[in-house]
Amino acid sequence: MKRFLLSFFFSLLGFVLIAQIPDGYYDGAAGLKGKALKTALYNIIKGHTTYPYTSSSTDVWDILKETDRDTANPDNVILLYTGRSVNAAQEYNNGKGWSREHVWAKSRGDFDTDPPAGTDAHNLRPADISVNSARSNRWFDSCTVKVYDDGVFTGSYTSTTRWVWQPRKEVKGDVARMIFYMATRYEGENGEPDLQLIDYLPADVDTREPLFAMLHTLLRWSEEDPVDAFERHRNDVVYSYQHNRNPFIDHPEYVQLIWGDTTATAIPHYAEANFSVYPNPVSDVLHFSGQVPAVKYLYSLQGELLKTTAADRIDMQSLPDGLYFVLVKDEKGTVLKKQKVVKTAR
Repeated sequence: MKRFLLSFFFSLLGFVLIAQIPDGYYDGAAGLKGKALKTALYNIIKGHTTYPYTSSSTDVWDILKETDRDTANPDNVILLYTGRSVNAAQEYNNGKGWSREHVWAKSRGDFDTDPPAGTDAHNLRPADISVNSARSNRWFDSCTVKVYDDGVFTGSYTSTTRWVWQPRKEVKGDVARMIFYMATRYEGENGEPDLQLIDYLPADVDTREPLFAMLHTLLRWSEEDPVDAFERHRNDVVYSYQHNRNPFIDHPEYVQLIWGDTTATAIPHYAEANFSVYPNPVSDVLHFSGQVPAVKYLYSLQGELLKTTAADRIDMQSLPDGLYFVLVKDEKGTVLKKQKVVKTAR
């Protein structure tokens, strides 16, 4: 592929110089929140300049060599899920180089590598080929099984029971903001996918529906890992090619303004009023009662999913004493109840 180097100016300054957001770029979003803000941002960032996935002219390989360049070694790129620095010129190289990871998996909406969604550099990052394969199209959520590559812990986690992935802590927020971008940029117009964030795990892990989970986890990750200089620089470089920006890097507060109430206040009043979790504190069995079918999720306060059930009870006897978090959702994934539960000894 054609190789593009950063200008001498940016090579010298690295991340010290951060380009300014164009004057007036977000004026159309001023004072808005919720769906209105999301629509305004879509109108600002839609219709970006596209590039081919693979070409003898400028393609996404070339863009990623600039967006994810290792400033300590300008010939290398930093890989998303491991943080390794590898030779940027090794584009796949028969499986010996690096690959291009679609953070919002391209199967979730079935857009493959076709522009605009499939070649959108705001959704693409360099990745280890083997680790990228292990991630596959897993949803993002908290999990505890360490991912190793060539015998070395990558910093990422997966699960043996659920189709989920947790990136290393240094890029949790990066991943979340990329997902928020995709859910905002693609609204189903002009033949583009209509990408939707959900707060449940679909039963069919092979679904090609334009859905991605888990919203409440991504919201937490965006707070745990704030925007840094690498992301800002990356946003500037993508903008120089595509002429659109990731609003959630420029304005992290937009995340809460759009989705912050999704898992808290956007709860049907009939459901909240008629759904109860008891006893609390609990020593053995936690009971649920309500007027609609629901799935119950029990989390540790660290965000690890411990139990999932459609039954009206969760056995807590084997769990250590302490605080837990219960999330109840209906069959469509609407959150019916959120509650902290105290587990105590008899």
